[in-house]
Amino acid sequence: MEPQYKSSAVNTPYDDVFRTMLNDCSSLIIPVINEVFSEQYTGEEEVILSPETHYINQQDGDEVKRITDGSFIIRGKEERRFLCECQSTPDSSMLVRIFEYSTQIALDQGEVVGNVLKVEIPRSAVLFLRSNRSTPDNMVIEMKTPGGTVCFDVMVLKAQRYSIDDIFDKGLLFLIPFYIFSHESRFAEYDADEAKLETLKNEYGDIVDRLDALQRKGQLSAYTKKAILEMAGKVVENIAKKFENVREGVKSVMGGRVLEYEAKTILRQGIEEGIKEGKMEQARETAFALRAMGLKKDAIEKAVNVNAAQLEEWFLEKPAEA
Repeated sequence: MEPQYKSSAVNTPYDDVFRTMLNDCSSLIIPVINEVFSEQYTGEEEVILSPETHYINQQDGDEVKRITDGSFIIRGKEERRFLCECQSTPDSSMLVRIFEYSTQIALDQGEVVGNVLKVEIPRSAVLFLRSNRSTPDNMVIEMKTPGGTVCFDVMVLKAQRYSIDDIFDKGLLFLIPFYIFSHESRFAEYDADEAKLETLKNEYGDIVDRLDALQRKGQLSAYTKKAILEMAGKVVENIAKKFENVREGVKSVMGGRVLEYEAKTILRQGIEEGIKEGKMEQARETAFALRAMGLKKDAIEKAVNVNAAQLEEWFLEKPAEA
C-alpha cells in the first residue's frame, strides 16, 4: 500500500511573497545571509534553489507533505547549504518546523559511507516579520543522542528592526516588501489622519526613489526593481485589509502601469538572463507578473520563451484579476 500523504502546511500570503522573492530575485538573499550569519559573500556567488517539497515521516507511519520557503545552496569558493524561513507571529513556534525541515534536508542529501550514515544540517535562520519583547534573539535546537547531546543554532533576523537607511546601507533589498510591518501598530492613526498618512507615503516614495537610483547606476535590474515593488504591494494589500486609506495610499506611491521603456527593458533582461532555463514554474510565475504589468501576450511569450499554446494554458488556469 502506498503511504498516505497529508498536507498540513499552512501558507500565508507572506510565505508566498518570501518564496517569490527567493525564486525571482535570488541574488537578493545573499546580503541577508551576510547579515544573519556574518558571512562575507560579495554578491557574485551562485544561488541554487532546492526542491521545496519534503515528506516528513510521522509516528503513525503516514507521511506529511511540507513545503519549505527557503532551502538553497550558495556556491562561491565553497558550497554551503542554507535554510531560511519567514514567520509572521513573534514566537518560537517555527523551531519545530525548522527541525523537521533541516533534518529531512540533511537526510535527503546524506550518504552512507561504509557503515556510517553521514548527514549535514543546513545553516538555519528565521526571518521574523513581527517581533516583540518575548521574541527570541537566538534559538537553539538540542538533540540528546546515545553518544551525547548535540546542538545547533537557529539564527534570528527581525524585519521590524531595520530602518529604510539600514536596508539600503546594507543592501537588504529583500526586506523591502516586509518593511510595512514596522508601521503596522499605527495603521489606525494613518487611516484617520491624512497628515500622518502622508508621512508614510513619503517613506515609500523615498524607497521608490532609492530603487530608481540603483537602477540608473546599473546596480539593480528593472525586472528586480519591479518584482520588489509588486511584492511590497501584495504584502500591503494583505496586512492593511481593514485600512483602506493606508492600503490605497501606499499602493498609489508604489503602483502605476509600467512605462513603455521600462517594459522593454524588463523584456530584454528576461531574454538575456534566460528566465526559462528549464525552470517552467519560474517561467509561469514570470508570465503572470508580466501580464499584471500590462504586457501583451506576444511579448510575454518572448520573455519567458514559451509558445502561445503553453501561455494560453497557464492563463486559463489563473485568469487575470478584474
